[in-house]
Amino acid sequence: MGDNRGFLPGANCPLLNSFTNPGPSNSGEVPSLTDKDTSSNSTSLNAPSRRLWWLLVILNIFFLLVGQTAATLLGRFYYDQGGNSKWMSTLVQTIGFPFLFFALLYVPRSTTSTSSSSTHLLHLSLVYLVLGLIIAGDNLMYSYGLLYLPVSTYSLICASQLAFNSIFAYFLNSQKFTALIFNSVVLLTFSAALLGVNEDSDGSSNLSHKYYALGFVLTLGASATYALILSLMQLSFDKVIKRETFSVVLDMQIYTAFVATCASVVGLFASGEWRGLQGEMEGFKSGKVSYILTLVGTAVSWQVASIGVVGLVFVVSSLFSNVISTLALPVVPVFAVIFFKDKMNGVMIIAMLIAIWGFASYMYQHYLDDLKAKNDAGENNGTDFTGV
Repeated sequence: MGDNRGFLPGANCPLLNSFTNPGPSNSGEVPSLTDKDTSSNSTSLNAPSRRLWWLLVILNIFFLLVGQTAATLLGRFYYDQGGNSKWMSTLVQTIGFPFLFFALLYVPRSTTSTSSSSTHLLHLSLVYLVLGLIIAGDNLMYSYGLLYLPVSTYSLICASQLAFNSIFAYFLNSQKFTALIFNSVVLLTFSAALLGVNEDSDGSSNLSHKYYALGFVLTLGASATYALILSLMQLSFDKVIKRETFSVVLDMQIYTAFVATCASVVGLFASGEWRGLQGEMEGFKSGKVSYILTLVGTAVSWQVASIGVVGLVFVVSSLFSNVISTLALPVVPVFAVIFFKDKMNGVMIIAMLIAIWGFASYMYQHYLDDLKAKNDAGENNGTDFTGV
């Protein structure tokens, strides 16, 4: 990734200002992809730069969708082939963070002076520590959920993260809670609940009701925690870091992943699961090489998804990043049916359609906010965007 400062929105861009400096005039509004700064000290992007910006958005969406889908499927493959270490599955979700240093090398540091006082560094370190520990716990819950649930069920339950994101964003980030977002919350929650009572008909008969219920609860809890993490990250940018450059976002990802990796290593050794790793590798159905490649591939896939996440946070917002992450969920069950022979019965199809309906409702709210931003900009410039 090269030097993006020639065409990316910087600290004065309204897209980023709406994320890092929410005020009464735009509180709760989803940042528009087509906002133009009408202030005298800012210039809007010209056509070629705007095309490059859209290209970066599409590229980050591609990274997120591909990385998240591949990581989820590889995680299921790990368990299906004989892997059984929940802590190892948790560890590979963050241990690939050194991969992000390559991106960091090509991203210039901000020249804006910031506080380097011991108090500021202490607060920043505390943010990284707390978020890293929460991420480790969240990854562990996801690992248990993936162990006890079919991929299709697991993925559809994860759709509830968007609903949780709306709730946390409302209380922590002053997100507007409209009728359409409420509709999305109800639909996605109902979709997940529908899956929760469907354990006898979705290919999970080999698991006891207790383990299925545990997997369902933990996956639902992991989705809520993931939404909380994104809202806390946004709150940290607003209240602690108070600026958003791509290097700062990468710092957030790297240091929180480092803390989460350390916590996962401690958990791996404290639980005693490390003793069984040699036997796990030898008993892996597809062989030792496949075992290593599966873990490496999973770690790299999660980091590819992470690049997509932080990239979308940089150019748009954390809320939009979560929306795109949710978009990947209906894709995973399709591949699960192909590669893992998961059953896609009528109830699960209905649950998927309800989840897509909830997602569409959420996206329609984005469209309305974007249209309102265009009309407001048009009124300032004497242009009517109503027909856009």
